[in-house]
Amino acid sequence: MNHCKLLAPVLLLPIAALCPQDAPVGYSDTPHLPGGEWRVHDIARPVPATVTSGATVSAAPSDAIVLFDGGDLGRWTSRGGPARWKLVDGAMEVNGTGSIETREEFGDCQLHVEWAAPAEATGSSQGRGNSGLFLMGRYEIQVLDSFENRTYADGQAAALYGQRPPQVNACRPPGEWQTYDVVFRGPRFEGDELASPATVTLFHNGVLVHDGAELIGATTHRAVAKYSPHEAEGPLSLQDHGNPVRYRNIWVRRL
Repeated sequence: MNHCKLLAPVLLLPIAALCPQDAPVGYSDTPHLPGGEWRVHDIARPVPATVTSGATVSAAPSDAIVLFDGGDLGRWTSRGGPARWKLVDGAMEVNGTGSIETREEFGDCQLHVEWAAPAEATGSSQGRGNSGLFLMGRYEIQVLDSFENRTYADGQAAALYGQRPPQVNACRPPGEWQTYDVVFRGPRFEGDELASPATVTLFHNGVLVHDGAELIGATTHRAVAKYSPHEAEGPLSLQDHGNPVRYRNIWVRRL
């Protein structure tokens, strides 16, 4: 509720006089909110920092770290050396030189990735447009051409590989650009014990396909995933699975 708009007509005073731009607003005599130090409408509660959003939905906001904008692979590495994926038309393309990972490490984050499977759809199941996005280098969101391409449910596009299928198949046709918008919360450990699991919220092409889904452990193939204690941050990595999948417009925000 905007009290400035309510009070101004009654008192017949200018809105600026009632609510100067820099004047503190709120209350110091309201009840405390449950489980915290702040009151309802607390005058002392810090306001959120201002962030300028991107010009489009997929554009990086002002506080994002841009990991790839089409220019170079300087923020990525492969097997301890420079990343050697092919640069083409503002994208980077898997070319058989191995998976790549960020030089910088991340924990809890918001991540935006755009990818495209080859326009010529060859192969089937896991052999068609296969790659992967690994959070902390351990937890995979599957990248696959799942447009009219049947495979096992927990291995299709946007699956938490080997663990959870997406709620729906939102895959676009091969050759078209697809978007993953991810909110990731890493696992917490207390010594050697898991205190809380990692969670993933994922929008695939704007469609919610995972909503705070819990991971059961680090990604594996044909086995049940499990956790092992690790650091609070790790690299983001993109998989070379032998198919010329392309990536562009990758950015991340720490949370």
